[in-house]
Amino acid sequence: MTTTPQPLLRVRDLAMSFPGRRARSAPVRAVDGVSFDVAAGETLGLVGESGCGKSTTGRMIVRLLEPTAGSVTYDGRDISHLSQRELKPLRKELQMVFQDPHSSLNPRQTVARIISDPLMVQGSSAADARKRTAELMELVGLIPEHIDRYPHEFSGGQAQRIGIARSLATGPRLVVADEPVSALDVSVQAQIVNLMGRLQQELGLAYLFIAHDLSVVKRVCDRVAVMYLGRIVEIGPKERVYAAPAHPYTRALLSAVPLPDPAAERARERITLLGDPPSPAAPPPGCSFHPRCPKAQAICRTEAPPLRVATPGETRQVACHFPEAA
Repeated sequence: MTTTPQPLLRVRDLAMSFPGRRARSAPVRAVDGVSFDVAAGETLGLVGESGCGKSTTGRMIVRLLEPTAGSVTYDGRDISHLSQRELKPLRKELQMVFQDPHSSLNPRQTVARIISDPLMVQGSSAADARKRTAELMELVGLIPEHIDRYPHEFSGGQAQRIGIARSLATGPRLVVADEPVSALDVSVQAQIVNLMGRLQQELGLAYLFIAHDLSVVKRVCDRVAVMYLGRIVEIGPKERVYAAPAHPYTRALLSAVPLPDPAAERARERITLLGDPPSPAAPPPGCSFHPRCPKAQAICRTEAPPLRVATPGETRQVACHFPEAA
């Protein structure tokens, strides 16, 4: 009897609510019962429109935010509510790359200080930390001789390489990449994506890759989870999700991705969703997507569909009462 290996990261029923802007207003449910696994060495893409809860989910996983409910289990240990003291030894294994490279780097610190700080916190000497910083700069494609420069002296792509080097300083096993290329020029995006792929192969990293650009996600991820209004509506292997999306929202997202073939682009069906996403402070009853769904029926307005296997015999799951046939 073979046993399924334990995932490196296990997220179950994760939720996050923020207080409303006014004293008596309803809380904002930014994340509402999210569950997924990430295996060692795997890349899971987390996609969806702005405001769907992707970044909040990533910040809870690395414990920059404490979940309102649910659990985050890393390497078999529940880290959902550990104190900062208890988290300290785990920080070196859980790191994050932020969206805007320049705003995530302290403009008053040199690159040497920015990259070496995590090492110093973990107990390295100043000399060892500086030596390791130079090695990391070379690893991510930066010139080690620029170690004493400041962030404003680097381009956006170079600044993001600094952010990646900082995340690798302590030798992590899991990196949460929150829109790591969306603030960069298209030509630079490819360089950063290639860099992250190479680092994953060389260092055995696992990624939670948060993005809204589905063409980038298709290139870098093994599996894809699609979020809408704080919930995962479809999750499964990249090939299945892109080739035959089961949820109407996933179909709409993929129909907006440009195709390189002009003839195919003109011939394909373009799905236009009506209206804007509802407010997470006042989500609609039943399926949260039903006000914009072209397939919505009576049950969709009253009963929220559970996330379940889309087709017998496969691992992909979809939260829809009337999923598309494979």
